[in-house]
Amino acid sequence: MIFKMQNISVIGAGSWGTALAALLGEKGFNVRLWARREELANEIESKKENAQYLPGIKLPASVTAGSSLKNSLENSQMVIVAVPSEFFRAAIKGIKPYFRNQLVVSAAKGIEHVTFMRMSQVIEDELGRSAKILALSGPNHAEEVSRKMPTASVIAGKDKAACKTAAETLTTETFKLYQLDDVAGVEICGAMKNIAALSTGVCDGLGFGDNAKASIMTLALMEMNILGRHFGAKRGTVYGLAGVGDLIATCTSRHSRNRLVGEQLAKGKTIAEIKNRMNGMVAEGIPTTKSIYEYGRKNKIEMQLTKQAYEVLFMKKDIKTAISDLLDLI
Repeated sequence: MIFKMQNISVIGAGSWGTALAALLGEKGFNVRLWARREELANEIESKKENAQYLPGIKLPASVTAGSSLKNSLENSQMVIVAVPSEFFRAAIKGIKPYFRNQLVVSAAKGIEHVTFMRMSQVIEDELGRSAKILALSGPNHAEEVSRKMPTASVIAGKDKAACKTAAETLTTETFKLYQLDDVAGVEICGAMKNIAALSTGVCDGLGFGDNAKASIMTLALMEMNILGRHFGAKRGTVYGLAGVGDLIATCTSRHSRNRLVGEQLAKGKTIAEIKNRMNGMVAEGIPTTKSIYEYGRKNKIEMQLTKQAYEVLFMKKDIKTAISDLLDLI
């Protein structure tokens, strides 16, 4: 099947959704960027800039912003969903009445709580098995992509033609996409790396050095491989851009919200205080830790990094004790 792209909908006006909208707009596509809050949509449309989530990046005229899903999805050939995993199903439910067999790209990195579904599974659950579903992941901080810094990521899907179309649509001189068929592996890696970033952030907050962080990242990679294998992930996915690549970027970058959360927790800040400081941005690692810990416990999969992160976040375990317990395992 040949897919012709002209109109593209981006659902979610956070930093990542805005960066993708800017990228596509600059390539000449007609892009409709949907924001849940009408006031944010109006501000983006009037200023051609998302000053709250991606300041300093001007949007091309071909990008329009709005808060109506109907208008945002009308006549589109591809829908990119870039909302946090906690709100992902609600977004897909909202899309459903206006779904007309567009390609659907998940740009979220998380696992749905209770159902333990990956985001592509949530899409399929709501839109049906015939939907052409793809997963976009990798070391792709919005701040760098929007400033045209060299970035390589992956797009995964079961339908090779759809995957090829999405890759060609999104690829630029500075944003390169590799095509994979390992959707489960890509999504599991994208979720797991956020737990690791929380932990390395704690190391930063406690003033530990690179050695300790390297040890935590090594343990994180082991757990990523363990859980990935459980879901049938390919070795090349875990040790490629979607796995190791994203793990390194998220655990070390100043752009990483998850690393920041861990750092601030180590400095004595509460989750409420940290969320307030983040100005509406979401750290996926918090809900993902809960989901993956509960899934691992249910299925008897031992993941000590995830366990310690869960106990710190949800059982008020002392952070220094948790890190000490982890380092004892290495």
